[in-house]
Amino acid sequence: MAINKSKVAVGFIVVGVLTVFFGTLLTFVGPLIIDDQVVKNTVIDPKNEMSYTMWRDVPVPFFMSVYFFHVLNPKEILAGEKPMVEQRGPYVYRKRIQKDNITFHPNSTVSYKEYRSYYFEPSMSVGNESDVLTLPNMLVLGAAVMLESLPAPVRMIISMAFKTFDEGPFLTKTVGELMWGYDSKLVNFLNKYLPGMLPSSGKFGLFSEFNNSDTGLFTIHTGKDDIRNVHKVVSWNGLTELSYWRTPQCNMINGTAGQMWPPFMTEESTLPFYSPDACRSLELVYQRSGEMKGIPLYRFVAPKTLFANGTDYSPNEGFCPCRQSGLLNVSSCRQNSPVFISHPHFFNADPVLLDYVHGLSPNEEDHGLFIDIHPLTGVPLNVSIRLQLNLYMKRVRGITETGKISEVVMPMLWFEERGYIDGPILNTFHTNLVVLPAVMEYMQYGMIALGLATIIIAAFVRYRVKRHKCGGGATSEGEASASAGEKDPLLQDDVD
Repeated sequence: MAINKSKVAVGFIVVGVLTVFFGTLLTFVGPLIIDDQVVKNTVIDPKNEMSYTMWRDVPVPFFMSVYFFHVLNPKEILAGEKPMVEQRGPYVYRKRIQKDNITFHPNSTVSYKEYRSYYFEPSMSVGNESDVLTLPNMLVLGAAVMLESLPAPVRMIISMAFKTFDEGPFLTKTVGELMWGYDSKLVNFLNKYLPGMLPSSGKFGLFSEFNNSDTGLFTIHTGKDDIRNVHKVVSWNGLTELSYWRTPQCNMINGTAGQMWPPFMTEESTLPFYSPDACRSLELVYQRSGEMKGIPLYRFVAPKTLFANGTDYSPNEGFCPCRQSGLLNVSSCRQNSPVFISHPHFFNADPVLLDYVHGLSPNEEDHGLFIDIHPLTGVPLNVSIRLQLNLYMKRVRGITETGKISEVVMPMLWFEERGYIDGPILNTFHTNLVVLPAVMEYMQYGMIALGLATIIIAAFVRYRVKRHKCGGGATSEGEASASAGEKDPLLQDDVD
């Protein structure tokens, strides 16, 4: 049985057209399929096993590195000279984060408390918790500034109390004591007779209220009703706005809780989040795109206006009373203690702050904060949050412990909280969000290319077959006519 090549070619043309059609259709449908899967997997729902587990337990290894500013010249500072500091550390702690008391509500929100605990990592640290350091005594120098407006006799009584409880302007303690607390007769006295004056009721330490504690009761959107709202904070400790600051804008609770953000980010997106530790909402801005082990990312960083004062950036007027740009006054949420937050080494701050202290050298690589986000899902891939704790100190008349201290914003320590996706989670992330979309993209363009190639080849074959038939048919008919002319007597007679 002879094969009809023309019909076969037509069949291949039809197949090629269908292949191009489905490949073209896939270019439109493919992204929709991926987006639909992203939406399903980023909604906060126990049915989404992987994403829900990531949100609930944060399995990514998180570390807090603490750098202290060891004071080299405490006696000279009391005489009015510039402080001279030396950075010590890092002292690294593994941070364990876990959500508890998780309650889902009918209005597509969920409430929870997030607990955190810290474990010292000697192998990652430069030094040990037994290292001895000298720092300004916040109980004395901070209290002196707080009580400066009291009558002179009262200030003198306070100074006598400091001497009674053996509290000087500087203290020399181990890293462990500075971090998690040390026994103080003054602290015990204040907690007994003036409860609530200090942030903690036990030992006094710079991080004592952080360890084995929660960050408050958060209520956030699950994204079930609108994926654009997923992770956004509805309320914190029952509050929809704060009361620490002077303007409604500064008291707003904006963005997420700082761990994940809504999907489908663009270069125009920002990263707003509420930080209970900073007592305010913060917002990072897009800096650049990049990759982490083949996974696309957007890097978001702190704008220079983040800690700018109200003079340099008017929207920040509500965070005042302000000092130089680069300092956030958090006294309103820290029992009125003269405490300021900044970037490490006063990075992105008014240069005059560097003139008041010897031993600082800011640079973006070591002291700038950033969050690398996978823009399609809003999941952080690499995080480094760096902040510095500073104490405003000065000479206060009547409190002899302050000596002749010059007015200065004194750096106490800075810390970095960092974490990045790695291991099985990174592999799963890479497979689902890089490999599969790439395979789908190659498939759609491969189908279009294969379909076009099939159409062209089949059309060429059909053309050749048709041409061969046409050419062959004319020759046969001519030969037949000539033969018939030779044998037909009537034609022969006409010729004669």
